[in-house]
Amino acid sequence: MGEQKAKKTKSVSIQGYGMFIALIAIFIVFNILTGGKNATPFNINNLVMQNGYVVILATGMLLCVLTGNIDLGVGSIVAVTGAVAAIMVVQMKIAYPVAFLVAILIGLASGMFVGFFISVLEIPPFVVTLATMLMGRGLTYTLLKAQTVGPLPDNYVYYAAGFVPSVKIPFGDGHLDLVSIGVAVVATLAIIFSEMHSRRTMKKYGFAVPAFFKSVIKVVLISGIIWFFFFKLAQLNGIPVVLIIMFIIVVIYHFVTEKTVAGRQIYALGGNAKAARLSGINTKKVFFWVYTNMGVLSAVAGIILSARNAAATPKAGEGFEMDAIASCYIGGAAAAGGIGTIVGAVVGAFIMGILNNGMSLMGLSTDIQKVVKGLVLLGAVTFDVLSKKKK
Repeated sequence: MGEQKAKKTKSVSIQGYGMFIALIAIFIVFNILTGGKNATPFNINNLVMQNGYVVILATGMLLCVLTGNIDLGVGSIVAVTGAVAAIMVVQMKIAYPVAFLVAILIGLASGMFVGFFISVLEIPPFVVTLATMLMGRGLTYTLLKAQTVGPLPDNYVYYAAGFVPSVKIPFGDGHLDLVSIGVAVVATLAIIFSEMHSRRTMKKYGFAVPAFFKSVIKVVLISGIIWFFFFKLAQLNGIPVVLIIMFIIVVIYHFVTEKTVAGRQIYALGGNAKAARLSGINTKKVFFWVYTNMGVLSAVAGIILSARNAAATPKAGEGFEMDAIASCYIGGAAAAGGIGTIVGAVVGAFIMGILNNGMSLMGLSTDIQKVVKGLVLLGAVTFDVLSKKKK
C-alpha cells in the first residue's frame, strides 16, 4: 500500500515538473528560432492578450474532459455571445454592462440546452455539442448578416486591451512598473507557502513526501517563470486587465476541483461512471452543471474576444474548441477522463499560445501551424495512453 502511494506521488510529481519544463523548453526553442523576438516585453504582453480567451475556455473544458468527454460547440458560443454583445452596444446603443449580462445569460441558456440533452435525454456529448457548433455558427452569421459589427467603444475594449493602473519608476532606458514587481513577489511567497503546506499535509496523513530538493526545484521553476513573465510586463504597460480576469477564474475553478464535493464528483464520474452512480453521486446532475458552466465561460470568452478585436466578426472563435481541448490534454488530462488539473490546463493553454505565437513570428503559414499543433496534440494523447499501458 505504501509503495503504491509512493509510486502515485512520484508520477504526479514528474508530470507536474514535465509540464513546466516543456513550457520553458518550447519557449527557449522559439526564442532561438525567432532571434529573441518572442521574449520582448511587447510580445509577452501580446501572448497574454491573445490567449486570455483560450485559458478561460480551457478552464471550463477541463471539467468536460474530466468526465471523459469534450465540448465541440464552445467556439460557436463564443461567436454568438460576442455578436450579441456587440450588436447591443453598437447598433442598439445599450450600456455595455447590460450587454455583458445578456451575453452571459445566453451562454448560460446554451449550456443548459446542451446539459439537458446530455443529462436528461442521455444523448452522447459529442453529438450534442457538434449540433450546437453548427447551430451557433449559423446563428452568428444570421445575427451579423455576414458582416463585422464595430468599432466597439473604449470602455468595452478596456476589458481585453486595458491595463491595471501602474506605478512607474525609471529603469535603464525605459521604466519599470512596481505593481507588476509587487505581484511577482506576492506570487513567489504564495508558491513557497503552498509547497510547504502541501508537504506538511502529506506527512500528516501518511503519504510519501517528495525529496526536499524536488520541492525546491518545483518552486524555483514556477517562480522563475512568474518573475520572467511579470518583469517583461513591468517593462511595458504593466498588468493587462484580462490577466486579472483569467487569474480570478483559474483560482475559483482550482478551488472547486481541488477542495469541493462538486469537484470530487467530477473526478469520480470520469474515473468510473458506474461506480460513481452506485456510490450515490447524481451523475446526471454533474453532467448538467458541467456543460452549463461551459456555456457561461464560453460567453465570458466571447466578450473578451470581441473586446480584444474591438468588433464582432462572423468567423470569431473558429477553431477555439480545438485549442481548448488540446490545452487540456497537453496539460496532463487523461483522454479517458478522471485525471487532470486546472493548473495543467492553463499551462497547456500557454504552450499552445507559445506555439501559435512562435510560428507566426517565424512566418509559418496557418496551414503548417495546424499540422504542428495536430502533431503536438497527438503526441500528448499518445504519451498518456502508452504511459497507462506500462502501469
